[in-house]
Amino acid sequence: MSLTEKETADLFHALKWDAKRFGQELADTAYARGLAVTNKDDGTTKAIPITATPVIIDEAELRRRQELAARIASATLKMSRAVLGNPERSELVLGGLSPLEKGFAATTFEQLETLVTTRVDFFVGETANSRLEGKQVSALEVNATIPAMQGYSDIAANTFLEVVGRTWGAPDHVIAGWQARNGSNAMALYRALLSGYAQVRPGKSPSRIALLSRRNDAQLTEQKYLLERFREWGAEADIVHPDQLSGTDAVTADGKTYDLVYRHLFVRRLEEPGMVGADYVKALLAEPNGTRAVVLNPPASQVEVKAVFALLSQALEDGKLAKEAKLSDVELEAIKESVPWTRPFHGEALTAEVIANPDRFVLKRSWDYGGRAVFVGRTRAEPGFAERTKAAYGEVLDWNALCLRAAADPVGGGFVVQQVIDIRPEEHLLCSGPAQIPTELYVDFSAYASVGLDSQPKWGGVCRGSISHIVNIVGGGGVLPLITSEVAQSLLMAYRAWGK
Repeated sequence: MSLTEKETADLFHALKWDAKRFGQELADTAYARGLAVTNKDDGTTKAIPITATPVIIDEAELRRRQELAARIASATLKMSRAVLGNPERSELVLGGLSPLEKGFAATTFEQLETLVTTRVDFFVGETANSRLEGKQVSALEVNATIPAMQGYSDIAANTFLEVVGRTWGAPDHVIAGWQARNGSNAMALYRALLSGYAQVRPGKSPSRIALLSRRNDAQLTEQKYLLERFREWGAEADIVHPDQLSGTDAVTADGKTYDLVYRHLFVRRLEEPGMVGADYVKALLAEPNGTRAVVLNPPASQVEVKAVFALLSQALEDGKLAKEAKLSDVELEAIKESVPWTRPFHGEALTAEVIANPDRFVLKRSWDYGGRAVFVGRTRAEPGFAERTKAAYGEVLDWNALCLRAAADPVGGGFVVQQVIDIRPEEHLLCSGPAQIPTELYVDFSAYASVGLDSQPKWGGVCRGSISHIVNIVGGGGVLPLITSEVAQSLLMAYRAWGK
């Protein structure tokens, strides 16, 4: 059920007009439920802004994007396996990994077939209306290490529907119906974990689940939200940290035994000086899956390396590479449909082309996270561009100098270059505490997917917004509630019935 343009306009007009009534409650409630980042030094939290204006998507389009994500994630896992199995290509991936990541990748890549949760980040181009169903989506990268925000997405959508619904007079049972119809990524994650566990230990369910993270993890409040949901759904579960773990025959913490470990911890964190318990976690991750506990997701840094994603794009023109990776026809079709032109960034000819056409390209370090080493050519005159080059190289660089440095830079496996996606900022109403601020935001769309399970859980998506072309939550930005057209239409009907 799609909204007409007039219905969409009416809904957004009502939301913007009434945000003064509900905006602070929306921001405060979302923060209280876990829409926040945690400071690693002192454990204090900072609210992630939420918008009073949602992203609306047709159910059929949501399913299309989720299927694209599933096929792209599967193809990326296959490509990482093919690259690591080819001595002539393996350094393209291994060169960017830390020593521990490299060791896990080299010893486990052949057996790695299941990733219970991945996230594919898309931009919706200017040919599409991202408030409605959208026509063209472009995949930017695949997250397979700790693809977070399942909890953040639920907090944003459910809180939006609850606070706005009550403001407009909807009874609690109607709001609960909207939330149920809108779906839950936390529920999909829970079901994926149970399915992944059953594949390792057929016919069994976990007796207790450990959500493993470092202390004061940036997304600790999200993990607490997931923990509450898992317990509501009948699981015995706890958040645990490396320094709490022990046990030679089973994984224990504070006297409890855990047979399923959901890993929310970058492998490279285990190499940081002073992390108590790092050796225990290293040994646990090195075991054949299920010896002491089933670990999901197991180490998979090689899947997230952007050079692997670049090779997906290259496989459309290189039949030998596609065959080597054993890409299926449906995977190749998904790549053709949604993966923009992307290549490893090296060679004089390619470097010269990128220097000469800055408005067409984006440079990204192959193995990095948080958007720290992403450089959008068309933003080269903006202050943020200079700041990012200085953070990366200790000095301000113009586009030409940056390209030359990046093409020769081996850190993190070097860089990839990607065709820029034309997106326009959208006007949203950003709620932060008592303020409701009209803001032009660049908005992305991320879809979750599982790889290797017998069936896909009912995954959905999450939307982030930023005043920068580089959309990232920890580095600044906000979360936009993602709701289906059916739910949005019911919300509009409630507003019209309320009539104030």
